[in-house]
Amino acid sequence: MEDLELKQLFGGVYHGRKVLLTGHTGFKGSWLALWLTRLGAEVTALALPPATTPNHWETLDIDIDSRAIDVRDGDAVAEAVRLSRPEIVFHLAAQPLVRQSYRDPVANWSTNVMGTVHVLDACRAVDSLKAAIVVTSDKCYENRGWEWGYRETDSLGGHDPYSTSKAAAEFVVQSYRRSFFGEKGAPLIASARAGNVFGGGDWSEDRLIPDLVRAVASSRSVEIRSPRATRPWQHVLECLSGYLVLGQHLLDGDEDAASAWNFGPDNNGNRTVEELLLAMKANWPGISWIHSNRLEPHEATMLHLDSSRAFHNLGWRPIWTFEEGVAATALWYERFLGQREVLSLSQLQAFERDATERAAVWTREPSGQATRGAA
Repeated sequence: MEDLELKQLFGGVYHGRKVLLTGHTGFKGSWLALWLTRLGAEVTALALPPATTPNHWETLDIDIDSRAIDVRDGDAVAEAVRLSRPEIVFHLAAQPLVRQSYRDPVANWSTNVMGTVHVLDACRAVDSLKAAIVVTSDKCYENRGWEWGYRETDSLGGHDPYSTSKAAAEFVVQSYRRSFFGEKGAPLIASARAGNVFGGGDWSEDRLIPDLVRAVASSRSVEIRSPRATRPWQHVLECLSGYLVLGQHLLDGDEDAASAWNFGPDNNGNRTVEELLLAMKANWPGISWIHSNRLEPHEATMLHLDSSRAFHNLGWRPIWTFEEGVAATALWYERFLGQREVLSLSQLQAFERDATERAAVWTREPSGQATRGAA
């Protein structure tokens, strides 16, 4: 895709824009850092060092202002925000794992709740800011085992420390929006709730695809805890495109966008764990798994997201089918394990091309309110 076409993506709002990104050494954050730099943004990024070896961030070798800062350190966050003078903030830094939240609930709560407080409080002190997006999780909803999708107006809550910390982070966003960013002309603050993401470069502990890849690398079968559990699966680039569309609306001054948003797959992506494994095996025959009988901490067995509000109000839609996303993921890991080749940029470019061919709202040339219509 030529530079001229790149400037058209997302209405060109990120080209030359000062962006603060937290959590860039993590899975989603590293992919977002790659995309923002490709869009021409001036990125300052805050995060702890990568938690695993290998990790996606270090394989990308992106030239941005990367700072090793823990979001639990309020003074360090405030100083970084003051010096970088961002126009938009994407807050992704978090403790992202359910089972880790059982092992260390205090670190989980201090990162996911107080980390969010520190970032938003730092945002109050800079006059350059126009928008901020806090990324939480689909698990922020009070899970009632419904077969239908949770909407942004449904009750927040959770069973495990991770889920409840994400619900609490949503309340933090709501409170800061009402208490400190409610005046006319104030920065617009939104939150984003994505489904279960997969894609190349995730090496997190206790996640399905990374566990599967580690098992392949060790010539063994992976143990699967809940093969019948249903999740809203989507490739990582799907939810990131949603965050960027939301940011575009906020930067354009769309006050209605300053709220909570779901970014999940359509019904095609609501699949069981076993269906995801079978789709991976169809693209990568060497993988195998066994069902575990071990007693595990509680996790919800059914979770769906209703993203119709983003479909209708932002014009956002998923680009890749479930099968296309799985195929890209399997190929990424197969190439990395076999040849140490990193396909992230080429897969991002393929995603952009497919989005353009499928007339995604964020690929259209901006013309007044045209970018606000449905896809």
